[in-house]
Amino acid sequence: MQAQQAAPRWRAPGDIVLVSCYEPGYQPLAVASPAAFLTQAGYAPRCLDLAVEDLGGASADRLRHALLVAISTPMHTAMALGLRVAERVRAQNPAAHICFYGLYAHMNQDLLTRATGSAPPIADTVMGPECEEALVALADALQDGKPAPPPSDQLHRLPFLPPAREHLPPLDKYARLLVADERRVTGHVEATRGCLYLCRHCPIPPFYDGRFFAVPADVVLDDIRGQVAAGARHITFGDPDFLNSAKHALAIVRRMHADHPAVTFSFTAKVEHIIAHRDIFPELASLGCVFLVSAVESLSDEILQILDKRHTRQDVLAAIEIVRGAGLSLRPTFVAFTPWTSLDDYLDLCELVTSHDLQHEVDPVQLAIRLLVPPGSLLLGRPELTPFLAPGPFDEKSLTHRWIHPDPRMDRLFEQVTDVAEEAARVTEDPAVTFARIHDLAARAAGKVVPARAARSSASRPPPPRLSEPWFCCAQPTRTQIRLSGHR
Repeated sequence: MQAQQAAPRWRAPGDIVLVSCYEPGYQPLAVASPAAFLTQAGYAPRCLDLAVEDLGGASADRLRHALLVAISTPMHTAMALGLRVAERVRAQNPAAHICFYGLYAHMNQDLLTRATGSAPPIADTVMGPECEEALVALADALQDGKPAPPPSDQLHRLPFLPPAREHLPPLDKYARLLVADERRVTGHVEATRGCLYLCRHCPIPPFYDGRFFAVPADVVLDDIRGQVAAGARHITFGDPDFLNSAKHALAIVRRMHADHPAVTFSFTAKVEHIIAHRDIFPELASLGCVFLVSAVESLSDEILQILDKRHTRQDVLAAIEIVRGAGLSLRPTFVAFTPWTSLDDYLDLCELVTSHDLQHEVDPVQLAIRLLVPPGSLLLGRPELTPFLAPGPFDEKSLTHRWIHPDPRMDRLFEQVTDVAEEAARVTEDPAVTFARIHDLAARAAGKVVPARAARSSASRPPPPRLSEPWFCCAQPTRTQIRLSGHR
């Protein structure tokens, strides 16, 4: 019997390895989508997710033998961890072609492609988001022995494919929806990419510049169907803003509910959109929505104007009432530390959490988020920020332009709150208990005493549904995440 011919290089399983370092607790869509394009082109990519897989044993073997290692960096935490992965690949598999792709790869292109002395660049190729076809073109060129094609800055709509998730860890390895004593397996999809808005602190506008693309409903629903078949009982829509196209969003969740009436969902939307589309929230609740996330960022109208958020403090209060009036939970996110945030502002934020019973709806890490100013940020050059920027070049270790708060107490408070939030996440402390500790730290920094009503161990309402993953894309990596990336 004639021996079976071995698969040619670049087409064999494992020749291409797609690496995800972090996608806030979800099975990584930014790996599953390019995997589908590469598979359609005849390649056999393998996937590695360092959020749930240790970088040792079989994982290390995959990287040592890969011809192309493509590292997904859709957010700050992923980029910080991806640099550590690339360092390890360079040391153990110097012949591999290293590609960084995603939003933060695009923003850090100069860092990634700069050679230092005799050392090669961190990356051989750098791509931004919407790069699935470009990754296929890169694999084709490398297979043919040709130079990697230059990256294109041309942003265009992809012929979207259902993501290929078969080589990723199963969904039960990822975040769960916590509803009372139930822990529901959670899936993750995107109905749109990009965003219409130009919030100055956000990493999305420097690339998308106010553009977004709707993923065809059939592609989204096919992906949902596959994840439900794999055990998902809750779906998170990971769009930067699910209501950038409210009509598209409603069409998808109506069909999802018809096909999977027991499956719940959650999404992210701007405060502005919550107010503009207030009439749809009762229907969203009837279709299975249990909560939504909104980037509130600050309660200071001055800071909101600097960030160009297009909402006010009063709008935030109105949004809370709209969402709760529909029987849903609003989970606000914050940039709690900025150069313009005073101790009184921080205490005001803590007071709002208490007065509106948000202790179980604000993940403690939200009170430890410090403004990041990555390369290309729309805040750079703004007169509001310039006086606070630290002297010296871009900080390559923290991947941000450093700034110094005019009140040293705020920088000390940031360090203290960060330690509390990370330790609380590690031991899964009751968020309300963690919040009370953070509120006390802020009050002490201001020489005040926390009112007795704030030092409660739990909110007056039953804890609303939430995801088990409390970390956030704009937070620095935790010690656990760094350990999984192979650096102890």
